[in-house]
Amino acid sequence: MDVSKTMDTRSNQRFTPKVILLSILVPLLNLGLHTLIFLFFRGSDLPPMVNALLAVIWGLAGIYSIYFSLNWVVEQYPDKWKDRVIPYVFVGPAVLLLGWLLFLPTLRTLYLSFFNADSTQFVGFANFAAVFTDRLLVTALRNNLMWVVFGTLACVILGLLIAVLADRSSFERLAKAVVFMPMAISFVAAGVIWKFIYYYQPGADQIGLLNAIIVNMGFQPQGWLSMVQPWNNLFLIVILVWMQTGFAMVIFSAAIKGIPEDMLEAARMDGAGEIRIFFKIMLPVISSTVLAVTTTIIVFTLKIFDVVMIMTGGQYGTEVVATEFYRQLFMYQNAGYGSTLAIVLLIAVIPVIILNVRQLKKGGSL
Repeated sequence: MDVSKTMDTRSNQRFTPKVILLSILVPLLNLGLHTLIFLFFRGSDLPPMVNALLAVIWGLAGIYSIYFSLNWVVEQYPDKWKDRVIPYVFVGPAVLLLGWLLFLPTLRTLYLSFFNADSTQFVGFANFAAVFTDRLLVTALRNNLMWVVFGTLACVILGLLIAVLADRSSFERLAKAVVFMPMAISFVAAGVIWKFIYYYQPGADQIGLLNAIIVNMGFQPQGWLSMVQPWNNLFLIVILVWMQTGFAMVIFSAAIKGIPEDMLEAARMDGAGEIRIFFKIMLPVISSTVLAVTTTIIVFTLKIFDVVMIMTGGQYGTEVVATEFYRQLFMYQNAGYGSTLAIVLLIAVIPVIILNVRQLKKGGSL
């Protein structure tokens, strides 16, 4: 009796030919079926609204059918393999999609960076050498550094200050709502808003809010965005601070509320002042949060594009790496140089992301 049970257990741990066949055919059928549907939609003559509606239905039904069919196949596996494979069934399609949309285009961009403008002649590292010797690129890199240093510092310091002060205020919810509100606005919309604030025209009649205020105070209107360096860049950085301070404030506020109250009360009973409590207790406890917020905002500043493009178009010495990438690739049709700029931007962002991920792992968030 024990021998037969042992044999049945061993047989249940093996793959049968039927299961192996299903493991091959079901993914292939999914791939073939959805490829045919994709080709149908791409060449369809249906009205655009009907085509869009059917595409949405296909997307929802297609995702469900893929996960359902793959999960059904894995349910036929032996028990010891079922637990191992099932996580990959649910994560695998997402990883493949990300690889298709992110990893492959990155490799394609890296490949194009080693060729000339029309991608017909291999030039090696000539584009990379040109990036760091071109005057416009040196200016763009300098401006990006300004965004990283001044923009990040201002967002983090103001966000932390507002979080601490609002936590002690009876108007905490209202104050946080007002500060966080710009986060609901896109960078493009923010650029349009602030373009009217900074708007300049000769004469006493000013429609720009900032110039209207200083004219009424008896001063001359200023062309804020065409000022000499570094002032016009600093005025652009103000927009980032206006938008991202709310993000920093919310994260810091949550971290501060997680500090044990008895720890703070014990410090106060020992005679510690509020400033000392902040620097000796609060800041060390939330240091991992400060680092995470800082690295996140650094990534925003390194990729900044919308604000600069809307406000100045990269003129008056305000160009950044992203605007130069756009100009080279889409305006000048220089695929080699534009791809190189994209790779340079990617290389600049990667160390910050790695630092952020390591900090999240250390804090137990991943």
